[in-house]
Amino acid sequence: VGARAAAQGDQAGDNVSPGATPGNEPCFASYHNASRRTETVKIAIASGKGGTGKTTIATNLACSLAETGASVALIDCDVEEPNCHIFVKPVIETETQVTVQVPEVDKNLCTGCGICAQVCEYSAIVVIENEVLIFPELCHSCGACTLFCPENAIHEIERPVGLLESGASGTLKFCKGTLNIGEPMSPPVIKAVKDSAGSCDITIIDAPPGTSCPVIEAIKDTDFVLLVTEPTPFGLNDLELAVGMVRVLQIPFAVGVNRSDIGTNEVFHYCRDEGIDIVLEIPDDRTIAEAYSRGVMITGISEDYRDLFLSCWDRITFVMNHFEQ
Repeated sequence: VGARAAAQGDQAGDNVSPGATPGNEPCFASYHNASRRTETVKIAIASGKGGTGKTTIATNLACSLAETGASVALIDCDVEEPNCHIFVKPVIETETQVTVQVPEVDKNLCTGCGICAQVCEYSAIVVIENEVLIFPELCHSCGACTLFCPENAIHEIERPVGLLESGASGTLKFCKGTLNIGEPMSPPVIKAVKDSAGSCDITIIDAPPGTSCPVIEAIKDTDFVLLVTEPTPFGLNDLELAVGMVRVLQIPFAVGVNRSDIGTNEVFHYCRDEGIDIVLEIPDDRTIAEAYSRGVMITGISEDYRDLFLSCWDRITFVMNHFEQ
């Protein structure tokens, strides 16, 4: 698919409008007739930077698919600032504390030998003058200190790091995680949210922005990643970083361009040159911004946008099938 788009783009030359990929229409003409997948599939919506429209796409795609009768779960893994609930307005049914294992030292058994500090790769334990100091925020719960303590003076205790909430919005299953204020590490909460999703035909994951550990935790083990960008220099720079990330992880992916009719053509040229499929283009529409500011789904203000997201899903399944072949 990407090769054909690139070939058509070469024929088109540089006469590319900001809202269209070279060769986009011929390349994607068959997507509208593609059969929607019925097997279980996990899709992550990610981006190299914040503010590109991940949540807008994740929520509207999930709700559009749920309205077709599919079994869909929306998982908000942007645990430092979750906001999918603002738009889908779920009824929260359960709340669960997310905890991690951290060491606790029995001073009656500890000899201050310092082995625990030597084996800790994260400097979460320091021994000064036979006194053991523990920094729980730095602990990665690896258990090495407990394993190697020659006096069995270390045991692990539960430490809360976040909150997991689950519920539903109509037929749409919903889960979100919220990292406790002041906590530096979000992956344990993200993992807990993903594990709570259960089994649905389609799982849509709203991933954190960027390309660091939280994003890796959110998108690993998914079947496909939709990278959201915007046609600006910053958007292109961070898209390149995100593309490098998913290629290293060897996860099939495509690109969605938000506010596609502003900025420059560089994002479109980059995707053409790299053979990357663009499966969604959302225009810079004031009504979208107004709906967003009120916490309203854009599929609720226009049937055309609902059809746009269903068409996006057809394109995603087409690209996934292409990768599998």
